[in-house]
Amino acid sequence: MVLEVTKKDKETSQSLAHRFTKTVRQSGVLLQVRKTKFKKRKKSALAKKRSAIRRVIKKAEKIKEEKLAKPK
Repeated sequence: MVLEVTKKDKETSQSLAHRFTKTVRQSGVLLQVRKTKFKKRKKSALAKKRSAIRRVIKKAEKIKEEKLAKPK
């Protein structure tokens, strides 16, 4: 996708830059580039398993604390 913005007659460079940034924003090219640049890696199977175990342990601890808590 090629974006072209040509300078109009009697147009200032500042307004040209503003028009260019507007067309880039509207085209969505910048969003696509950022998605590919900051792409997150998928979790490995071991990492998924560890996080699941951690969630289960935390949930069990929370339930245990609620049972041992003083009644209000």
